[in-house]
Amino acid sequence: MDFTHSDEQLAIRKTFRDFAEREIRPAAQDLDQHPRFPRELFLKAGELGFFGMRYPEPEGVGADLVSYLLAVEEIARGSLAVAAACTMQSLMGTFFVHRFIQGEDRQRLLIPALAGEVVGTICMTEPDAGSDLFAMKTRAEERDGTWYLTGQKTWITSAPVADMFTVFARTGDKELSIFLVEKGAPGLEVGRAIGKMGVKASLTSEVAFDETPATALLGERGKGTSYLREILAEIRLMTATLALGVARAAAEAALQYAQEREQFGRPICKFQAIQAHLADNAVELEAARRMIQWAAWRSAQGAPNDHEASMTKLFASEAAARICDRAARVLASYGYAHDYPVERYLRDVRFTLIGGGTSEILKLNIARGLL
Repeated sequence: MDFTHSDEQLAIRKTFRDFAEREIRPAAQDLDQHPRFPRELFLKAGELGFFGMRYPEPEGVGADLVSYLLAVEEIARGSLAVAAACTMQSLMGTFFVHRFIQGEDRQRLLIPALAGEVVGTICMTEPDAGSDLFAMKTRAEERDGTWYLTGQKTWITSAPVADMFTVFARTGDKELSIFLVEKGAPGLEVGRAIGKMGVKASLTSEVAFDETPATALLGERGKGTSYLREILAEIRLMTATLALGVARAAAEAALQYAQEREQFGRPICKFQAIQAHLADNAVELEAARRMIQWAAWRSAQGAPNDHEASMTKLFASEAAARICDRAARVLASYGYAHDYPVERYLRDVRFTLIGGGTSEILKLNIARGLL
């Protein structure tokens, strides 16, 4: 295995590193304190081709998975909230539309979405259905060639600003299908916003459907879970990379602070207790990065990757939470203050422990693979 990045991959990383450093990081603290959808940054990501990276030319960029994850890491290092909104658009919010919608609707919805001008999201989680997909109560019924959806979804990323919704609904006993619903459809209501401890600029809310007509059935009836499995490994690697990005930001902040802060007449990085925190951060950061690259390499080889993606997401997100906690310990009181971004990293990183499958569910999946 050769994990050396190609010139093209390095150029993509530099493009998004410069974007994050120049535009995202300076806005991150204000977006956290005054939560709002980062429309200008979102559009800029579209201009840079981020939303089309995983889709082939001519509509998309046709980048490989490693290149995509390098871009995700840089955006997440700038702001996990901005990265959460952008990755929803670049993968789950557009994947099924890209695969199944053709003709005029494709030109009207997909092409602007890849530019960031149309916002997409995916609706899966319900008040009583999270990890247990078959506990979904949202149902779809076909009448005169049109599917009508009724039910409630929650924890829907970007819902307050979404123009199109990819919706999972029950079409029979133990049968889930996927539908496209557009903003303004009768019976579609974006409900209350959900206040969160972190990733605040990634707006989240409830969504309700009351006999809401779908624009289209995406794919074949009853194949929703099999379609989801096609991108589940990539979703988990993307979430692992979000964790890597915010963890890297925290580790860098702790290292810089330890070199500048003085106590007892010398920088605190001279003390062994602080050095231990910095060393542990460096080790776990590198281990998470290598696991992500290894799993991405497996995908590029066409090798089975569900088991490996689950392990990678579990390790990277848990390691990121530890790294952010250690960074806050290095900063001591300032790690608890809004004046320093480490406090935000500590709140934001918990998002990665949930999205893409909780650690508890992932452990069950991994064990099942072993047994």
